[in-house]
Amino acid sequence: MKTKLAISALYGLLLVALVVSSARSSNLPSASEVSQAQPARLTISFDIHGRRGLVLFDHKRHEAEINPDPLFPHKSASGVACIGCHHTVEKLTVANHFQKCSTCHKEEGNPDNREDKQGIELNSRESFHRLCIGCHVAKKISASNERFTNASFTKCGECHDLNTATPIAARPDEMPLPVEENVASTSRRPGTDEPATTPMDSPRGYAGRSTVSQPRQTSSDFIVRPDRWRIGFPDDPRFQKGSLLNPYRQNVLKGDYPILGQHTFLALTGESDSLINVRKLPVPSDVSSQRPDSAEFFGRGRQFLFNQTFVLSVDFFHGDVAFKPIDWRVHITPNFNVNYLHTQENGIVNIDPRRGAARTDAYISLEDAFAEARLGDTTKLIPFLRGRDSSGGHSPYFDTTSIRGGIQPFISDFRGFIFSDTNLGVRLFGNYANNRYQFNVAYFDMLEKDTNSELNTPHFRNQTVLIANLFRQDTLWRGYTSQFSFHYNNDRPGFHFDENRFLVRPALVGDAAPHGIKAAYFGWTGDGHIGPLNIAHALYQAIGHDTRNPIAGKRTDINARMAAAELSVDRDWLRLRGSFFWASGDDNPTDGTARGFDAILDFPEFAGGKFSFWNSQGIRLTQTGVALVNPDSLLPTLRSSKSEGQANFVNPGLFLYNLGLDADVTQKVKGIVNLNYLRFHHTETLETLLFQPGIRHDIGVDYGVGVQYRPLLSENITLAAGFSSLLPGTGFKDIYSSACSGEGCGARPKALYSAFVRLKFIY
Repeated sequence: MKTKLAISALYGLLLVALVVSSARSSNLPSASEVSQAQPARLTISFDIHGRRGLVLFDHKRHEAEINPDPLFPHKSASGVACIGCHHTVEKLTVANHFQKCSTCHKEEGNPDNREDKQGIELNSRESFHRLCIGCHVAKKISASNERFTNASFTKCGECHDLNTATPIAARPDEMPLPVEENVASTSRRPGTDEPATTPMDSPRGYAGRSTVSQPRQTSSDFIVRPDRWRIGFPDDPRFQKGSLLNPYRQNVLKGDYPILGQHTFLALTGESDSLINVRKLPVPSDVSSQRPDSAEFFGRGRQFLFNQTFVLSVDFFHGDVAFKPIDWRVHITPNFNVNYLHTQENGIVNIDPRRGAARTDAYISLEDAFAEARLGDTTKLIPFLRGRDSSGGHSPYFDTTSIRGGIQPFISDFRGFIFSDTNLGVRLFGNYANNRYQFNVAYFDMLEKDTNSELNTPHFRNQTVLIANLFRQDTLWRGYTSQFSFHYNNDRPGFHFDENRFLVRPALVGDAAPHGIKAAYFGWTGDGHIGPLNIAHALYQAIGHDTRNPIAGKRTDINARMAAAELSVDRDWLRLRGSFFWASGDDNPTDGTARGFDAILDFPEFAGGKFSFWNSQGIRLTQTGVALVNPDSLLPTLRSSKSEGQANFVNPGLFLYNLGLDADVTQKVKGIVNLNYLRFHHTETLETLLFQPGIRHDIGVDYGVGVQYRPLLSENITLAAGFSSLLPGTGFKDIYSSACSGEGCGARPKALYSAFVRLKFIY
């Protein structure tokens, strides 16, 4: 009994001692509380400049949430140890594994950094982000794992404190709660009343200076960025910075960033276009020949041409530059041209033989100078186009109508068969039905052209042109666009000598009397593809009258036609094409009806283009003031000049059959092969003009080869070179042979050729 009492007394004393000890210890902080009250301070650099502030990080508390264990709260999971955040081990944990991330993960771009399976560089910034994002940002993980009970923090400012100079010792339950997203917070610099500011990354491109006012930062949780174009990005080697000299990177001078406010942009374009052309053409040899002892009817036809043009384009516009047409635009393009021509005969570069056989000329022109304004939604301006679901005429597809006035470029159809020029006029244009329809109404008061550069002059030429057309995409077939057009040319009578003193208006042929032309063109054209077959076609009817045609010597009524078609098939890197072109000719030049087709001012991209001799070169009709065919034209119209002369609807017409091959040899190199066979439609006009009966129809075979090279895989630098030749047929030989007897006779036509190199630099 005494023993039991003694044991009970000892047990009671032990309990009392435990209670007293517990009471005393309750007044002291526990080990866990001490560790929690001294959170470790980590200076985490989330960019190469370390500008993201300090993070107060309580390791013990985080380990308890990541690796909960009721018996050992701070014990980490098996095989991970407490370096779950500091390093990765698979089986064995040793002392040297406890290292800072920056020991192995260096700054961005360091060659010692490794990459993960996706090829992302594991630099210090990337590693620090991966350390925290899994717990603090991954809300889905938090919702699916009970251990992450309060880990869905989403604000950077909840961890990154820009205003804390030293770590603050505080109990976890005394830490400030995160600021709600809809409540503004104000932070101050330590020891000052100034608002906190966060260093901002610069834009990726060459952005220039912003004109949008930037308010002062009032919160550490967010930064107000009113300039929505100049949003910065952290430095990263995977992204290339913009450059002033590289127009294919974001650049304020190329319209990628506004120069005024949020919607006003400037785009500058500089261009250098250099052309060298060596050619052989049929030319006459008259009494002023360079070779006084020459008795040949035809002279030496070799010529050398160098043409250099410098272009500066300034485009100042207001708009959103995406999805929505611009509100207004001012566009100015001055051109400076220098050209040099050397021939082997006098009387070609200038009508005065004393000028010799060479010419150097220069000219400056304001080639583009127009202003443009958006009038509004098409359905609002044209009420009958509104649908039943239209709200006040507003278009949900940004269908819009604009107007443009001034010197401006315009091509009236897909291939430039009737009108392709830059001239003074006003143009109303727009689209409808989600851009399925496009329309143009243009009126031009034509300017004279400089003869040698073919740039605009400040002088009017007493000619007006009216054009209206309508395009419809996906007509019958997806990918095929059809077009219907109307052209009206009113070319009034007058006299005009070109810069080389040749009479071009009226043409120096027949009675050379001033005359006026009024001609209307009705056309249907198309371009696109029908399944795997690419197609382009055109059909035109011309009507009107000429008050006194110089070849007919009387008033003529115009009734002429033109048809063209091109089919092509793509086979991997090859395109095989075939085309046909027909322009009606006049079989009776004196009957008062002009049946030969002529255009207003054509520049056809057809049947080889610059790689075709017939298409690219002008062939003069010797001993007359007209050309058989003008440069950059398919039509044998017997016109004095394409750019300064008048249309002539009394001409022989043309049949052209074409085969061609385009080969994308590499992404940078493209090869072109072209073959044309040409015939006159009717030769009676030539017989009347040359007083030479029996001229046959065969013009000859025109072949050409060429190459296009883009060394930068862009249009910044392009090089084109080609060679073409015309092998004369029987009809061409009839015209360009001196089939007579006596002195100066017996010359036969030789093969004609043209070789060119064209180099373009564009910024």
